[in-house]
Amino acid sequence: MIKAIIFDLDDTLFPESEFVKSGFIAVDNYLRQQGVVGFYREALYLFNQGARGNIFNLALDQLKIDYDSGFINKLVAVYREHLPTIVLHEDAKWAIQYLKDKYKLGIITDGFLVTQKNKVKALGIVDDFDVIVFSDAYGRENWKPSSVPYAKVMEALQLKGEQLIYVGDNPAKDFVTAKKMGWLTIQIKRKQGEYLNIEVSEEYQAHFVIESLFELKNLLLDLEKENNSKFEGVENV
Repeated sequence: MIKAIIFDLDDTLFPESEFVKSGFIAVDNYLRQQGVVGFYREALYLFNQGARGNIFNLALDQLKIDYDSGFINKLVAVYREHLPTIVLHEDAKWAIQYLKDKYKLGIITDGFLVTQKNKVKALGIVDDFDVIVFSDAYGRENWKPSSVPYAKVMEALQLKGEQLIYVGDNPAKDFVTAKKMGWLTIQIKRKQGEYLNIEVSEEYQAHFVIESLFELKNLLLDLEKENNSKFEGVENV
């Protein structure tokens, strides 16, 4: 029987693109104090064009601003450490309220510790979850797909793998270890999802795929019926 549902954070419960925009605004405000104008426009354009990893460098190049690695590191710190302006997806708001009286709820999230903690704080969801595991607290080597964050959840909730479901969006890392540990897994494939078109081998694929967290209601009811029918079969033997 399922006792707990554990969620990924970024792009599962809220749109990560909104954090990116919020971070660009924070960096833009910092740069304006240094007399540099136009960063947000350039950075957002680059992001929307698919640039990743070196957006700060590219944006400053476009603005013809001289910089060194120390300056970039400062901008990265401003970006990572700011308290973002972000909100939950509408289906995530519903899911949390619908599920929290029926199951234990948790989060496993990768990313730099201060950044992920600020996201959770900004979303105002700390009290809605029974356990929140920030994998970076155990070292970057223990980000998913490491077994450590999943084991921490099982330890905190005192549950076995078959009693847990993990809901995430990135098949490259979210499900492979959870499956090996006996969890059921659900991938949410949002229409604008960052990992919508990723192709992975079967061992990395989730057991179920949904397009909205609203679909959890019927899926969980079906799983409950299936579980009950198994027990009825045992009782009738």
